[in-house]
Amino acid sequence: MPMTPRFCSQCGGEVEKRPVDDRARHVCTRCGTVFYRNPLPVASTVVLNEQREVLLVKRKNDPYQGMWCLPIGFAELKETIAQAALRELREETGISGRILRLLDSSSTISELYGDILVVTFEAIKTEGQEQSGDDAEAVAYFGLDQLPPLAFAPNLAAIQACAEGHREEWAIQDSFKHLQWDKGQAMLSDALVLLVKEHAREIAERWLGEVRSNPTTTSYRTIDADHLRERAATALSQFTRWLVGTEASGEVRQFYRTLGMERRGQGFQVHEVLSSLTLLRKNIWMFAREQGVWERPIDVYRVLELDRRIVAFFDRAMYHTAGGFAEGS
Repeated sequence: MPMTPRFCSQCGGEVEKRPVDDRARHVCTRCGTVFYRNPLPVASTVVLNEQREVLLVKRKNDPYQGMWCLPIGFAELKETIAQAALRELREETGISGRILRLLDSSSTISELYGDILVVTFEAIKTEGQEQSGDDAEAVAYFGLDQLPPLAFAPNLAAIQACAEGHREEWAIQDSFKHLQWDKGQAMLSDALVLLVKEHAREIAERWLGEVRSNPTTTSYRTIDADHLRERAATALSQFTRWLVGTEASGEVRQFYRTLGMERRGQGFQVHEVLSSLTLLRKNIWMFAREQGVWERPIDVYRVLELDRRIVAFFDRAMYHTAGGFAEGS
């Protein structure tokens, strides 16, 4: 624990404890100087790499020698707490950084130093090569779900705050990656896809009212409404299975090829059939837009991602429908 004053640094008089401002403080009995004791300011940084791993250092000295922690150390005179954080980062890991944001400030008690205030920032690496230095025995990146036991509890709180701050951003990035390359993986818009499936009858009813009144689809007024409703519900079921990656592409091809041939046999014009698919796509999109409030970036992305998936699906559906229409000649 930190030492307590016995003699005054101003006049050499003896120091005793007495009440000051409703708290017992050390006061010089000769000149009355009050020795205030405040928490020691400590600065640390969270640095993530492109794999979303956090940079930790293995402590070379006590306290907690041999344990891992964030780059951390005491702030010094004539530097801000942010400057202290970047200095410690450079001294302990060999890299320079730039502060992105404040993550956490936590009070804790050290057996060696007493009360300390740990202020942690998120920083981005700007230059340098990771290597141990100063008070560090080693440096390494760790996955956020594979952290070793940490020397200081505030470090864990800061890392968790950092992960939470990136949660929506990372969810969007991962979902976009799946949209581009990993078909069949879970995506943010899957929840909306399932809502479309659950409300297939409602969407089909909306589409039915529009397709039987729209001037571009006049032939649909001659078809039995129940038949159209069932066909639309089936198409929606087909749509949701395809989007979540559980349906073979051949089934989609067969469904819409058959649809095109049937409609040609019933005397429809190809533009009417394609227009009906456009109306179905529109009603799916309108239904999805009505779900929830667009308050956060992740909400906006979820709906826009679904829109992209809808467009991709219906481009394919229209192609096979037109192909079936041509085959039916």
